[in-house]
Amino acid sequence: MGIVAGLDSSSTFTRIVVCDTDTGAVLRQGYAPHPQPAGETLPHETDPQAWLLSLGEAAGGGLLEGVQAIGVSARRGLLALDAQGGPVRPALVGNDRRGQVAAADLVEALGGKAAWTAAVGSVPHPAQPVVKLAWLARTDPEAARRVAVLMSPHDWLVWQLLGRPARRTTDRADASGTGYWSAATGSYRPDLVELALGHQALLPEVLGPCDAAGMTPEGLLISAGTGETTAAVLGLGLGPGDAVVSLGATGSVMAVHHEALAEPGGLITALADAGGMHLPVVNTSNAVRTLRGTADMLGTDLEGLSALALKSTPGAHGLVLLPYLEGERTPHLPHSAGTLSGLRRDSMKPEHLARAAFEGMLCGLVDALDVLRHRGVGIRRVFLLGAVAELPAVQAAAPGLFGTQVVVPAPADYAALGAARQAAWALGAQQGTLAPNTPPLWPAPAAQVFEPGEEFAAWQAVRQQYVTTREQLHPGAF
Repeated sequence: MGIVAGLDSSSTFTRIVVCDTDTGAVLRQGYAPHPQPAGETLPHETDPQAWLLSLGEAAGGGLLEGVQAIGVSARRGLLALDAQGGPVRPALVGNDRRGQVAAADLVEALGGKAAWTAAVGSVPHPAQPVVKLAWLARTDPEAARRVAVLMSPHDWLVWQLLGRPARRTTDRADASGTGYWSAATGSYRPDLVELALGHQALLPEVLGPCDAAGMTPEGLLISAGTGETTAAVLGLGLGPGDAVVSLGATGSVMAVHHEALAEPGGLITALADAGGMHLPVVNTSNAVRTLRGTADMLGTDLEGLSALALKSTPGAHGLVLLPYLEGERTPHLPHSAGTLSGLRRDSMKPEHLARAAFEGMLCGLVDALDVLRHRGVGIRRVFLLGAVAELPAVQAAAPGLFGTQVVVPAPADYAALGAARQAAWALGAQQGTLAPNTPPLWPAPAAQVFEPGEEFAAWQAVRQQYVTTREQLHPGAF
């Protein structure tokens, strides 16, 4: 038996799980919030030293005793470092809307969306490091001139754990989200860094899924690490045929696939996963914000909205809500607004509006799922993630609308578990007990499973009602 640890540095905390390498059983856990900086801070900028302080607190009390290897996951973002390894500016993280103009300029500079998808499998958007670089060059040229090294948050944490060696590394998944590395070709596009920043910068070596980034001075193996989302996919044990629908304020749909996918209009982001395959992603601008807005309108909370919705029936008495409250990415309708259609006297009741909100949110995510299906991605199960996945109204409607089995995993630290599984893989590959293409087989997480059931035809009629309304109001959107 071996012991490994998985470390997840999220937007507000660090969580560590210590696991048995053979069974994946969690032996102990650590947690610490990120310290809050004194004084005023800018949104989407954070001092990376806070991550280290949080890590040290979470790992206190002998938590890592006996651990042989550590995996690291962290949120996506950009660390722009100078030649001495110091940040030229706090870490740039999140979907920072300050970069919208810079993203549009980058699209135009390379010749349009199709040129970007051909180059790196995605179209620039504000969450990508390539856009953050362009924004930095535009707004803080003095800092931009000092940029010598580019890293992601997980890269930087791995580098710190290893004692800041000359060798800097990343993994395929985080590299594929930068906007200057292609999952299809497995190579960087340094010219796109120069296009954004104005000059070249040192880029980390891209490691394979079971490669080790190095050994700490204390003799701990550190695996390649990865981003939070791809770590969670590894922690859930997903494989081909599995899709994830993530329900946050915005939505995302991704599926494990055997090849990188590109879509000329930019609806698909061609990410690599942390298991050696690919993870094409389609994003929507509206998910839980649709439910929260409707709940506010009806003077209730999300649980109350779910209870109301279940008093209605599938189809909401003809009400259809197109949930484009913040414009929409899928379909590409950035300047649209939400629309409530099908109002009749007998449909103007709170329960029907509540039902239309849930159905509209889910149908918008089915649109995203269909983008992948139409590109040949086979989907046999959909894993629903996010707090609202527990709501009865979501669980009642999702299987029929998605047209497949729906799995709602029990709440757990899946990103940290995925990081631990990666550490176990790297350790096993080094010891010769695991093959380079086979991660450790840990048990599937506890979960609720929902089938489309006998009402499948009725739910597909609801879906068609939504599609018809969308096409009437936004013809040719897809």
